[in-house]
Amino acid sequence: MSSRVLIDHFRCTENVASFGLTGELSGDAGFFRFGKDAICYGQSASGFRSTHPTDPLYDVIRDVKVSGSTIKLPFDPAQVIDNLRLERYASSAIHNESKRNVMKVVRGAYYALRPLMPVGIRRHVQKLYLRAWHRKPFPRWPVDRSVEEILEKLLMISMKAQGIDEVPFIWFWPEGAPGCVLITHDVETPSGRDFCSHLMDLDDEFGVKASFQIVPEKRYTVSEKFLRNFHERGFEVGIQDLNHDGYLYSDKDEFFRRAKLINQYGKEYGARGFRAALLFRNPSWSSALDFSYEMSAPNVAHLDPQQGGCCTVFPYFIGNLLELPVTTTQDYSLFHILQRHCLTLWNTQVRLILEKHGLISFVIHPDYIIKEKNQRTYRDLLGYLSRLRTEEKVWITLPREVDRWWRARSQMTLVSEVGKWSIDGPDKERARIAYARIENDRLAYRLENRAGS
Repeated sequence: MSSRVLIDHFRCTENVASFGLTGELSGDAGFFRFGKDAICYGQSASGFRSTHPTDPLYDVIRDVKVSGSTIKLPFDPAQVIDNLRLERYASSAIHNESKRNVMKVVRGAYYALRPLMPVGIRRHVQKLYLRAWHRKPFPRWPVDRSVEEILEKLLMISMKAQGIDEVPFIWFWPEGAPGCVLITHDVETPSGRDFCSHLMDLDDEFGVKASFQIVPEKRYTVSEKFLRNFHERGFEVGIQDLNHDGYLYSDKDEFFRRAKLINQYGKEYGARGFRAALLFRNPSWSSALDFSYEMSAPNVAHLDPQQGGCCTVFPYFIGNLLELPVTTTQDYSLFHILQRHCLTLWNTQVRLILEKHGLISFVIHPDYIIKEKNQRTYRDLLGYLSRLRTEEKVWITLPREVDRWWRARSQMTLVSEVGKWSIDGPDKERARIAYARIENDRLAYRLENRAGS
């Protein structure tokens, strides 16, 4: 069994771990634990697998065995991590065909009427649909870090088995940044489109560049001048769905038909990235999207129409498409579902993500911050993020830059020369060597000091 999942995440050396299975994997898949903080979904070779995350969960950590330098695991880490990132655990929960059909009809009716509903009416309908969301135990609200917990636990077990104090690896972000921030703006209505220029002024006031996701058909007119303004001002343009009608993923043949049109608009608009309306998604169809990156997977989807969540705070590849997950609560949900106009939730999410040094990504709609009250909250957020950049050196950038960095990092390797580590690969000048060590049964990191620093 390959240690590829560790190498891909940490960009460490090939000999960091050697994994094997303790026995034959079960025929069924379900939920189980890997230590206190990591909920897994998949097959396992020991214990039992639960149908729901609310059921008692077997902890497979007790069945891990060490044979020399080889770690024998009762599950396949690559399978479990894919099941979380690609939300296979969520699709398995809707196994009844009649239930799926009822949900499809209800969703279709709602999105047919959605353009006619004022925000107040829409809010009440959504609250009814999302009732009891706060009682969902998985993914863990307000940020789920299950993938990172699994990877860190695996690395610690390997280090203990080999008697290693530190493991060198290539740091997650350029120049040793402790985390990364993305601001994205999904433009949904003509009023939102008309507010974009003012929103760029507001972002520029705080030295922040953002990506604007544009709906190419039916919602509003998209002129060449409108698109050129983003590019000339150093902002980014992405494609948002085709027409934002809620049906993009309702039928496979229809999706592939629409994907061809979406790809054409991507080339026309000079867009490298895509996001589906309302964060609808189906990773198994993503090969039809001719983009470099995609931004439709929420970390925790308790407040979104499509439930689930990718359970990670880092970018990850789906084939050759890079997924940049949405890791914070959207502004619409904050203002209209939770009815909050303060930074408390966003601050909590930022801190939880920074603890893992992950990607902090926001979806802020120009349509919903036209009102002064909402706009003040967004200004407060920009001020807070600007302080993080100044005081903690957090990297605030555009999605296309994260895409370029993560692709370059995925090709980097650690090289040992005369007892000293160096980095080889594209963009290596921006990369930093870091070391992972175990402190109080948790992984802690330190960056290597550069010469002269």
